[in-house]
Amino acid sequence: MQQQSSWEKRRIRVLLKICLLFFLVVSCVWVIDYFIKAASPIDKTEDKKIMAETFEETSPSPRKTEEKMKEEANKQKEEEIERRKEESKDKKNEKMVYLTFDDGPSKWTGNFLDVLKDHGIQATFFMQGSHLKQPSFQSDVKRAIEEGHYVGAHSMTHDYDQLYKNQQFVPEMQETLALIHEITGTSPHLVRPPYGSIPGLNDELIHHQVIEAGLKIWDWTIDSQDWNYPNDPEKIMNIIKSTTTENIEVVLMHEKEQTLKLLPQIIAFFKEQGYEFGVYSDQHHFPNNFLSDSRL
Repeated sequence: MQQQSSWEKRRIRVLLKICLLFFLVVSCVWVIDYFIKAASPIDKTEDKKIMAETFEETSPSPRKTEEKMKEEANKQKEEEIERRKEESKDKKNEKMVYLTFDDGPSKWTGNFLDVLKDHGIQATFFMQGSHLKQPSFQSDVKRAIEEGHYVGAHSMTHDYDQLYKNQQFVPEMQETLALIHEITGTSPHLVRPPYGSIPGLNDELIHHQVIEAGLKIWDWTIDSQDWNYPNDPEKIMNIIKSTTTENIEVVLMHEKEQTLKLLPQIIAFFKEQGYEFGVYSDQHHFPNNFLSDSRL
């Protein structure tokens, strides 16, 4: 009887131990599960935040990309403005003269090129289409380009009524530029209107056509009137001297015999006045038209 009672007691203790162990296991599982569930939203939130930041760094939003592009564009504009200001400051202290010759090519073109070469000077020529068509003149046109001069257009006909009243200015200039390209391989955009841009280009239709065609216009700051004084070189020289007033001058001359004879004296005068000699460049165009239109 006593042995049976001892056995019952042991069995009860074992059962109690098993129950206690089971309770501990269940409690542990519950506690672990509770902490996992409690911590899980925080972890996911942090993960999402980290992923979002990483994605933003590697793949910025369209809005931020656009803003960045605008900032860079504005910065470039500011840098360009500053660069131009510095260039303008420099140019204010420079004296530059552009010698320009109209109505070529002619029998005198080669001689003009010889004088310019002797003095190490490049000039700007405005040539007429009807003259460009003459094969005997074309070798000098090529030579002008080879020696660093600029060749622009001066129309096909030089006829006032045809160019302005009949509104053939742009077609004639385009035809002349095409001839220059055919002869020299260059693609100039600069043209000089016969008789000047005023009054011819005051016509709204022609003015609009010039802009649409991308043509650039150069008039002049000094009119030598060399064509008007074939036998009076002193008069031509006096006109040039008396009208030289600016740091940048564009001298209108023609391929005339009297101009050719006077050219060394003209060059000497501008050198004495401290001028450098410039040649036109499409890449560095600056407006020089009587219309004061910066688009031309």
